[in-house]
Amino acid sequence: MNTFPLRIGTPDGLLFEGNVVSVSCRTITGDLAILAGHINYCTALGMGRACVVLEDGTRREAACIGGMLTMVDGECRVLATTWEWKEDIDFERAQSAKKKAEEMISKGGLSDREFTLVEAKLHRALVRIGLSGK
Repeated sequence: MNTFPLRIGTPDGLLFEGNVVSVSCRTITGDLAILAGHINYCTALGMGRACVVLEDGTRREAACIGGMLTMVDGECRVLATTWEWKEDIDFERAQSAKKKAEEMISKGGLSDREFTLVEAKLHRALVRIGLSGK
Protein backbone atom coordinates (compact mmCIF):
# COMPACT_ATOMS: atom_id res chain seq x y z
CA MET A 1 0.00 0.00 0.00
CA ASN A 2 1.25 3.49 -0.83
CA THR A 3 2.24 5.76 2.06
CA PHE A 4 3.06 9.41 2.54
CA PRO A 5 4.79 11.46 5.25
CA LEU A 6 2.55 12.95 7.94
CA ARG A 7 3.41 15.39 10.72
CA ILE A 8 0.90 16.24 13.42
CA GLY A 9 1.58 19.11 15.76
CA THR A 10 -0.15 21.40 18.20
CA PRO A 11 1.03 24.65 19.75
CA ASP A 12 2.56 22.43 22.45
CA GLY A 13 4.80 20.56 20.00
CA LEU A 14 5.14 17.67 17.57
CA LEU A 15 2.85 14.71 18.35
CA PHE A 16 3.49 12.43 15.40
CA GLU A 17 5.89 12.13 12.50
CA GLY A 18 6.04 9.18 10.13
CA ASN A 19 4.74 7.55 6.99
CA VAL A 20 1.05 6.65 6.93
CA VAL A 21 -1.49 5.06 4.62
CA SER A 22 -4.20 7.62 5.35
CA VAL A 23 -5.39 10.40 7.61
CA SER A 24 -9.03 11.37 7.94
CA CYS A 25 -10.57 14.18 9.93
CA ARG A 26 -13.40 16.70 10.08
CA THR A 27 -12.85 19.96 8.23
CA ILE A 28 -15.02 23.06 8.38
CA THR A 29 -16.78 21.84 5.24
CA GLY A 30 -17.13 18.14 6.08
CA ASP A 31 -15.12 14.97 6.52
CA LEU A 32 -11.90 14.50 4.55
CA ALA A 33 -9.60 11.54 3.88
CA ILE A 34 -6.07 12.01 2.57
CA LEU A 35 -4.29 9.18 0.75
CA ALA A 36 -0.94 9.01 -1.01
CA GLY A 37 -1.01 11.00 -4.24
CA HIS A 38 -3.65 13.47 -3.02
CA ILE A 39 -3.57 16.83 -4.81
CA ASN A 40 -2.09 19.86 -3.07
CA TYR A 41 -4.71 21.01 -0.60
CA CYS A 42 -5.20 23.30 2.38
CA THR A 43 -8.18 23.48 4.71
CA ALA A 44 -9.27 24.59 8.14
CA LEU A 45 -10.10 21.78 10.54
CA GLY A 46 -13.37 21.50 12.36
CA MET A 47 -14.16 19.63 15.56
CA GLY A 48 -14.45 15.86 15.39
CA ARG A 49 -12.93 12.42 15.23
CA ALA A 50 -9.66 11.90 13.38
CA CYS A 51 -8.08 8.63 12.28
CA VAL A 52 -4.55 7.83 11.16
CA VAL A 53 -3.77 4.49 9.51
CA LEU A 54 -0.09 3.59 9.99
CA GLU A 55 2.12 1.69 7.55
CA ASP A 56 1.48 -1.59 9.41
CA GLY A 57 -2.30 -1.11 9.21
CA THR A 58 -2.71 0.01 12.82
CA ARG A 59 -5.50 2.57 13.26
CA ARG A 60 -5.00 5.41 15.75
CA GLU A 61 -7.98 7.57 16.61
CA ALA A 62 -7.96 11.04 18.09
CA ALA A 63 -10.15 13.99 18.97
CA CYS A 64 -9.20 16.93 16.78
CA ILE A 65 -10.42 20.37 17.76
CA GLY A 66 -9.69 22.97 15.08
CA GLY A 67 -6.52 23.86 13.21
CA MET A 68 -5.20 23.50 9.66
CA LEU A 69 -4.34 20.62 7.34
CA THR A 70 -2.09 20.95 4.30
CA MET A 71 -1.05 18.45 1.66
CA VAL A 72 1.81 19.88 -0.40
CA ASP A 73 3.98 17.90 -2.82
CA GLY A 74 3.00 14.58 -1.25
CA GLU A 75 3.60 15.62 2.38
CA CYS A 76 0.74 16.16 4.82
CA ARG A 77 0.93 18.43 7.83
CA VAL A 78 -1.70 18.88 10.51
CA LEU A 79 -1.41 21.77 12.92
CA ALA A 80 -4.28 21.24 15.33
CA THR A 81 -5.47 23.56 18.06
CA THR A 82 -6.06 20.41 20.12
CA TRP A 83 -5.20 16.83 19.15
CA GLU A 84 -5.80 14.11 21.74
CA TRP A 85 -5.06 10.48 20.98
CA LYS A 86 -7.91 8.24 22.12
CA GLU A 87 -5.77 6.55 24.76
CA ASP A 88 -4.88 9.94 26.30
CA ILE A 89 -8.44 11.21 26.75
CA ASP A 90 -9.81 11.41 30.29
CA PHE A 91 -13.35 10.21 29.59
CA GLU A 92 -14.59 10.89 33.14
CA ARG A 93 -13.45 14.50 32.78
CA ALA A 94 -15.21 14.71 29.40
CA GLN A 95 -18.42 13.31 30.95
CA SER A 96 -18.18 15.91 33.71
CA ALA A 97 -17.66 18.72 31.17
CA LYS A 98 -20.67 17.48 29.17
CA LYS A 99 -22.88 17.41 32.25
CA LYS A 100 -21.78 20.89 33.35
CA ALA A 101 -22.40 22.38 29.87
CA GLU A 102 -25.81 20.74 29.59
CA GLU A 103 -26.77 22.09 33.02
CA MET A 104 -25.70 25.62 32.06
CA ILE A 105 -27.68 25.47 28.82
CA SER A 106 -30.82 24.10 30.48
CA LYS A 107 -30.58 26.68 33.28
CA GLY A 108 -30.77 29.46 30.68
CA GLY A 109 -30.07 33.14 31.22
CA LEU A 110 -26.87 33.05 29.16
CA SER A 111 -25.84 35.90 26.91
CA ASP A 112 -25.30 35.04 23.24
CA ARG A 113 -21.54 34.95 23.82
CA GLU A 114 -21.85 32.77 26.92
CA PHE A 115 -24.18 30.39 25.09
CA THR A 116 -21.75 30.08 22.18
CA LEU A 117 -18.87 29.28 24.55
CA VAL A 118 -20.86 26.71 26.52
CA GLU A 119 -22.13 25.13 23.31
CA ALA A 120 -18.52 24.78 22.08
CA LYS A 121 -17.52 23.17 25.40
CA LEU A 122 -20.38 20.71 25.03
CA HIS A 123 -19.35 19.87 21.46
CA ARG A 124 -15.72 19.27 22.53
CA ALA A 125 -16.87 16.99 25.34
CA LEU A 126 -19.13 15.05 22.95
CA VAL A 127 -16.25 14.53 20.50
CA ARG A 128 -14.08 13.11 23.26
CA ILE A 129 -16.87 10.92 24.64
CA GLY A 130 -17.68 9.69 21.13
CA LEU A 131 -14.23 8.12 20.89
CA SER A 132 -14.95 5.96 23.94
CA GLY A 133 -17.78 4.14 22.18
CA LYS A 134 -19.87 4.50 25.34
